[in-house]
Amino acid sequence: MNYLFSSPSLDDFIRLLRAWRFWALGGIIGMLIGAAVYFVAPPPYRARATVNVDFNLEQALPLETDRQHFYYLEREARKMVELAWSDDVLAQLDYPLDELRDGKLQLSQPAEAGWRFYADDRDPQVAETLASAWANAFVEKAQTEIEAGNLNEFIRLEVTQSAKLPKERSLPLGAFLLAGTSAFLLLAAFAVLFIKPKTK
Repeated sequence: MNYLFSSPSLDDFIRLLRAWRFWALGGIIGMLIGAAVYFVAPPPYRARATVNVDFNLEQALPLETDRQHFYYLEREARKMVELAWSDDVLAQLDYPLDELRDGKLQLSQPAEAGWRFYADDRDPQVAETLASAWANAFVEKAQTEIEAGNLNEFIRLEVTQSAKLPKERSLPLGAFLLAGTSAFLLLAAFAVLFIKPKTK
């Protein structure tokens, strides 16, 4: 017990470095474990729809400074993000709102240009349907807000990708292989450093 809680010595680290065969075998075992987890319980599919957003700075603020342009972009983008997650938009997806907001949907937006609307589901077709519906519902609602004067009139939105969306696993196989290898090697290092070897 005292050995378990004592600090590793130089000999312990030398023993750790000499166990290269153990590390090689451990890496392979960790990769196999990660691959097994991936194929037994694979991550959900992720579909991506794209909406092109153009804030038209030159028309909206033709004589303003860069700082004012920045504040304009930040303000209008924040409004649109809130709009994307609003009840009015999500209700059009015909799916429980709490599940949609609890990780099933994800939004990636760089302020201007392509906004990415992601949806995750075990069924790739459901993921595609959700992502497409979300992007289209967002654009439709944003257009309504522009007409009502709640968003700048110079903002232009266009759904550029809402059919035959790219679908792939939300986490790649490589992430599972790396996680399995890292976890196994970490436990193995702990065992080598803190479990006292048998003495003759």
